[in-house]
Amino acid sequence: MLQLGDDNDAHRDDNRTMTDDTNGAQDGGASPFGAMKINFGGGPEAAPAGGALTPFGGISIISDGPDEVPAQPAGPIGYTGDPGRTETHVLIIGSGPAGLTAAIYAARANLQPIVLAGSTPGGQLMLTSDVENYPGFPDGIDGPELMAKMRAQAERFGSQVVDVDIDRVDFSARPFRVWARGTEYRGQSVIIATGASALWLNLESEQRLRGRGVSACATCDGFFFRNREIAVVGGGDSAMEEANFLTKFASKVHLLHRRDGFRASKIMIDRTYNHPKIEVHTNTEVAEVLGDAKVEGLRLRDTATGEERDLPMEGLFIAIGHKPNTDVFADWLDVDAKGYLVAHDHTRSRIDGVFIAGDVHDHRYRQAVTAAGDGCKAAIDAERWLESEGLAEHQTATTW
Repeated sequence: MLQLGDDNDAHRDDNRTMTDDTNGAQDGGASPFGAMKINFGGGPEAAPAGGALTPFGGISIISDGPDEVPAQPAGPIGYTGDPGRTETHVLIIGSGPAGLTAAIYAARANLQPIVLAGSTPGGQLMLTSDVENYPGFPDGIDGPELMAKMRAQAERFGSQVVDVDIDRVDFSARPFRVWARGTEYRGQSVIIATGASALWLNLESEQRLRGRGVSACATCDGFFFRNREIAVVGGGDSAMEEANFLTKFASKVHLLHRRDGFRASKIMIDRTYNHPKIEVHTNTEVAEVLGDAKVEGLRLRDTATGEERDLPMEGLFIAIGHKPNTDVFADWLDVDAKGYLVAHDHTRSRIDGVFIAGDVHDHRYRQAVTAAGDGCKAAIDAERWLESEGLAEHQTATTW
C-alpha cells in the first residue's frame, strides 16, 4: 500500500488505514474541531452588520465549549452490530466510486451493507493523480484522497468494509452467497460494482520487471522516479493525465502511442504537447523492456516502417485501457461482447435482487461521477426491491 506522509514522501507496506480517526490531532493534542468557529460572513468573529449578503446569510457559529472534544466511542457512527458479521440486507462487491456511493446510500437506509472491497481497494481512481472534474472540488483533488473520503463517509454511516477479493458466487437462491478468502458472505441483495482493471502490453519483459520500473499507477509509484527519464504508453486521457502528473518527478517523460492520432480530449492533448518536459512519439510501440534487475531502456518499434531503436529509460508506465472485472459473474449474468455486464431496467441484472453499478457495465462514459451516480441508483433500487419483497422496512424519505 502506498502512503504519503506529512512530507509528501511515499511509504509502502505499512498498516495504517486510509482514514484518520484522530480528526487530525497530532501527538495527543487538541482536536482542530475543539472550540471551532464557523464564520460564513467573512469577518473575524461574526457576520458583518449591514454588509454584503453571503450565500449563507452571514451566519456565524461560535462554540462556547472546551478546547478539546471528549473522546467518542470507537467504531463507525450508526453501526452497533458485530464487526465481523457475514450476513446483510445488501452485499456490495467493489469499492470504487460506485461501490462506496452505494454503501453510503444503503447504510443511510439502515440496510447495514457489507462491502467486499478487494485486496487493492479504491478502484481506478487510486491510479489517478489530479481529479479536476469531480463536483465539489474547485481546485481538484488527488484520486486516492477522494476515495479515502468516500470510504470514511461510508464507514461513518455503518458500512462494514472488508479488503478481500471474492473467489466465487452462487446466485441460484436467496440469500445470495459470495465466498472471499475462505469466508462465506450472504446477502438478501447484491450490488456488483467491481469496475475494470488496467490492461498490460503482455510482454514477457514487462511482466518480469513489474515493480522494478514497470507500473500501471503513476500516483502510486511516480515518487520513486525523481529526476529520471521515463515513458508512458497510451493515447487516451488517462495516459496524458499520467504523463503530466509524472513531470512533477521525472526529468523527462516520453509519451508513446502506436497510432498517429489520439483518443484523448483536446484540452489534454494541448496540455501534453505544450508541456516542456513531455516528448510525444506517435506510431511507436514498445517491442521489449530492456534490463535484468530493473528497467534500463526500451526497444521501440515504428508501427509504420517496422524499424526498431533502443532508447535509454528508467521507468515505464502503462495506460492503455481496462478489462471489466466480470469473470466470476459470467456464468450467472449477461455479459456483452467485451465482457461487460449488461444491465436491464436501469441497474437490474437478469436475476432479481442482483444489481449492477459503475464501470463494470459502463464502457461509454467511465467517469467517477457517473459511477457514483450508478451506485446511488443501485442502492435505491436495491432498497425498494427489498421493501417490495418484504425483506426490509422502508427507512428513508423519498428524497433520500
